[in-house]
Amino acid sequence: MSGPVRVMLVEDSLVVRELLRHIVSRDSRLEVVAAAASGEEALSLIGTVRPDVVSMDIRLPGIDGLETTRRIMSEHPTPIVVVADAVEDASLRISMNALRAGALSVVEKPVATTHAGYAGVADEICTQLRIMAQVPVIRRRPIGGGWASRAGTPPATPAPASAQAPTVVGGPTVLGIAASTGGPPALARVLGALPADFPLPILLVQHMGAAFMDGFAAWLDGVVPLAVGVARDGETAEPGRVYVAPGDRHLELGVGRTLRILDSAPVSGQRPAATVLFRSLARQCGGAGIGVLLTGMGEDGALGLLDMHGAGAATVAEHESSAVVYGMPAAAVRLGAARSILPLDRVAAHILRLADPAGAPP
Repeated sequence: MSGPVRVMLVEDSLVVRELLRHIVSRDSRLEVVAAAASGEEALSLIGTVRPDVVSMDIRLPGIDGLETTRRIMSEHPTPIVVVADAVEDASLRISMNALRAGALSVVEKPVATTHAGYAGVADEICTQLRIMAQVPVIRRRPIGGGWASRAGTPPATPAPASAQAPTVVGGPTVLGIAASTGGPPALARVLGALPADFPLPILLVQHMGAAFMDGFAAWLDGVVPLAVGVARDGETAEPGRVYVAPGDRHLELGVGRTLRILDSAPVSGQRPAATVLFRSLARQCGGAGIGVLLTGMGEDGALGLLDMHGAGAATVAEHESSAVVYGMPAAAVRLGAARSILPLDRVAAHILRLADPAGAPP
C-alpha cells in the first residue's frame, strides 16, 4: 500500500469524533479521508471515498454499527475496526455481533486526553487501523445468521499417513482452541456446531483487549449451546464447558484438569498466548489432547501445537481458504504441527469424530 492508510471515521459524538481525528492525525502512516456521524452517512460516502479501513462506532442513531457493518461488507467490502465502550453491556453485545458480521477487531473507545489510559488506547487504535487495512476482505453474505466463509471452499487438505493421530486408549480428554484476528465469528461457528453435552472440557484463547474479555465470554455463551465462562484459577475443567482465558493472563491446564491462570511474561508478544495453553495440554494430556488453531495474525500457537503433535495429540489448523488472516494457522502448517488442515465449516465435525469416534457422524 503506497502512501498513508486512508481512514473513514464513523462516530455520532462530535467530541469523540474529533478526538479520534486527533489520534489518527498524529500518526503519519494514517490519513482521515472522511468522518460520518451516522450509519446512513457512512453508507452514502464509502463508495465514493473508498477508504482502506473504517473506524466504526456501534451505538449510532438510526442504522446502528452492526447493520452498517453488514451493509458495508455486503456492498463495499472494507476492513472494519469496531471502536466500542468496553464497560457498556449493550455495546459489547453489538460489538461481538459486528465481528460476526465481518468486522475484523474491536478496540476500546478513547476518553479524554487527560485520562491515565489515553496514550495506550490511542496507540492501540492506530495500530489496529494500520494492521487491519492490510487484511484482504471479501463480499460477505449471512449464512445461517453467522459468518460467511470465503467462496469456493476446497476439500480438506489431507495429512500424510504418518501424521495421522494415533489411537488413544480411552479417547481424548481435553480440547484446546485458539484464535486471534477474525476469531470471535470463527469460534462461534465451530463451538456453535458442538452439542451442549460435548464430552470434553474446552479451553479457549482469544487475543482481545483485556477490557472486552468478560463481554466476549458472555456473548459467546449466548450464541453457542455450550456453557461459556471466563476461567478461574484452581477450578476443575468439566466436560461440556468452555473456559475462556482472562484478559492479559495466560491459561494453562494443570494436574487433574485443574486450571491455572498465570501473569508470566507474554509469549510471541501475546498474553494470553495460545502456545502456553497448547504446551500445557501436551504436558498434561500427551496424546489425549486435541488442539485447534484458527484464524489470526502472527505466529502464536504454532510452537505449542507442534509440542502437542510431538506428544501424539490430534492437531488441527484452519485452511487458508476460510481464515480471515492466514497467519497463525500458516505458521503451524509450515512447522508441520497440524495433522489436519480444514476449512472452518469442517472443523466442528472433525472435532466430534475425534472426541467420540463411535458416535460422531461420518
